[in-house]
Amino acid sequence: MVKVNVKFSVMFRDSVGVTATTVDVAGDTVKDLIDALINQFGPQFGERVLDAKTGGLRRFVNVFFNGKDIRNLQGLDTKLQEGAEVRLIPAVAGGSGFLGFTQDQIVRYSRQIILKEVGGKGQRKLLNSRVLVVGAGGLGSPVSLYLAAAGVNKLGIIDGDKVDLSNLQRQILHSTEDIERPKVESAKETLTKLNPDIEVVTYNERLNPENAATVIKNWDFVVDGSDNFPTKFLVNDACILENVPFSHGGVLRFVGMTTTILPHKGPCYRCLTPEAPPPGMIPTCQEAGVLGAVPGVIGAVQATEALKYLLEAGELLVGRVLFFDAAGMRFEEFELQQNPNCPACGKKPLITGLSKVDYGHVCGVRF
Repeated sequence: MVKVNVKFSVMFRDSVGVTATTVDVAGDTVKDLIDALINQFGPQFGERVLDAKTGGLRRFVNVFFNGKDIRNLQGLDTKLQEGAEVRLIPAVAGGSGFLGFTQDQIVRYSRQIILKEVGGKGQRKLLNSRVLVVGAGGLGSPVSLYLAAAGVNKLGIIDGDKVDLSNLQRQILHSTEDIERPKVESAKETLTKLNPDIEVVTYNERLNPENAATVIKNWDFVVDGSDNFPTKFLVNDACILENVPFSHGGVLRFVGMTTTILPHKGPCYRCLTPEAPPPGMIPTCQEAGVLGAVPGVIGAVQATEALKYLLEAGELLVGRVLFFDAAGMRFEEFELQQNPNCPACGKKPLITGLSKVDYGHVCGVRF
């Protein structure tokens, strides 16, 4: 017999009355382990974990052996190894779920719940969170898909464009059947099919100085997936004024970059780019093109940053710019320092309202 360490999730402890976070158990197989736990914690434990008719695991109980689902190994006959780690993420067959989760939610989000940085409490945070995605295009597509899949309760999508055939090479929210449909309609349909749990709020309009403050202020986090400088500066300024954290992202050709801004706690987008370059100096994706997978990479990073912020887990890209060169397949990181004279986040900010900014080509502040 070998000794393994068994870790119980919060949901498991609450459901069967187990007070221990971890226990050491000896056995040769997972079945031996379950039997030992039943002996230690009583018959209620067995009733929650095993099907009385088949003797196998209940459908909504997940057992992970060194991070692998035993259903993909040898089930209860999986051989144990000395010092291995076993984690139990349970649910019940019929009736209500644990900690307010339904059975389907526990199964759907089980690969997140098993993470110690997430757990049941973290998943509950996501199910109570609200994220606005600006743009339903190349960046907004992967961002919103991953956030919806993760269980972010309320997703906002703002975009005034319609789906075009040229979009489909990178904008994976949409399909050929969606051509000429408003992007927000196509996005909502795709996201609710992926996860019926979530609410998708759509704004079939462009973000502008007149609507930005109203649209942005009610969200926990904003992801900027826009494709033009005026909107990027507008997102920055509105988020700073409304004290809403956000992720900036940009892509062109084979490159992309992203950073995370926490208002009043670090540098902002204007610290990185004080003003937009003159017209024609930097081509747009329409003019210069973009490799379709590049916004997928940057969008995935932006979605990860949003989830980390909502979960209060890990280290955010605050004061750091992540640069991706797909041609050379390299990631580089650059330090971003707060500019004390920044008109948006400096010691004496000049931008006290969106009406003070000319959101044209340069996006400069009107003094």
